[in-house]
Amino acid sequence: MANVTIKDIAKSYGAVEVIHGLNIDIADGEFVALVGPSGCGKSTLLRMIAGLEPINGGTIAIGDRVVNNLPPAERDIAMVFQTYALYPHKSVAENMGFALKVAKVPKAEIDRRVRQAAEILSLTDYLDRKPRHLSGGQRQRVAMGRAIVRDPQVFLFDEPLSNLDAKLRIQMRTEIKELHQRLKTTTVFVTHDQIEAMTLADRVVVMQSGRIEQIGTPLELYDHPRNEFVATFIGAPSMNLLAAELAGGEVRLGAHRFPGPAGAGGVKLGIRPEHLLLSEDGLPMEVKVVEPTGSETMVFLRYEGQDVTAVFRDRHAFRSGETIRLSPAPAHMHLFDGQTGQRVV
Repeated sequence: MANVTIKDIAKSYGAVEVIHGLNIDIADGEFVALVGPSGCGKSTLLRMIAGLEPINGGTIAIGDRVVNNLPPAERDIAMVFQTYALYPHKSVAENMGFALKVAKVPKAEIDRRVRQAAEILSLTDYLDRKPRHLSGGQRQRVAMGRAIVRDPQVFLFDEPLSNLDAKLRIQMRTEIKELHQRLKTTTVFVTHDQIEAMTLADRVVVMQSGRIEQIGTPLELYDHPRNEFVATFIGAPSMNLLAAELAGGEVRLGAHRFPGPAGAGGVKLGIRPEHLLLSEDGLPMEVKVVEPTGSETMVFLRYEGQDVTAVFRDRHAFRSGETIRLSPAPAHMHLFDGQTGQRVV
């Protein structure tokens, strides 16, 4: 295992700069997720760590070695891709041990590592099967096993769950987290799914347009987003942002007043859907759509031309077209500057 240090990393394709001087310190044994919308540069950054993309500036160190000019085979990393990339004519055991065979590792040692990885991943009963006889989740576990047998310093995952159905993705999330808790290998995990990032990672790196918007634990990002982008990207459904005014130590939202910091000007009042509470003197909102999910009810509303989402754990018989009154829980309000989008308080 080893720490990964990314310092002032830059990447360009011709005149187009896609990674803008990023700095990330990943501790030994830490699980870090890179998350952001498509095109934000997260997969490019992962491929730079792996040595699959050349860098245009900065340094990448794995442990105490700067690996900028080392080929992937010499970086002591193992990568799991979105596609399983298994050899269809080889058995599970042969797929898992193939890289070791190429490296001329003794057969007895290959067998030992393959069986050890198969036990960890519950694949012992499938070692003689071909990939076509496996489910999607089993194939992904084989791909993970192929990485485990190499005993690398760093695991790199590039959206490994994207091809799985919803139920299997949840199962595989649990298996990946259990695997990390057992092996404690430094892990970098790329995903566009913020739920995956929050449930798996020790820390999450939120990226946009080749820049880092915020790094923190999942709950730090959820409870204290640095700006509007992080606030709306982290959390499902995302945070509501309502246009308001800051004046005289108050946040003024229509006819309603809430305690606020000193200052004046336009702001966005941020409130998570679960922190909107029914209140007789709350903000009047028109119900547009009600979505019951069993454990909770999601309600989509309109307030003065703005879309609002509320989530209730209790069951309510709301009807489309009716008006209900909701107030933001004072302890859970966020304020963002109306011009820059940066957090005010």
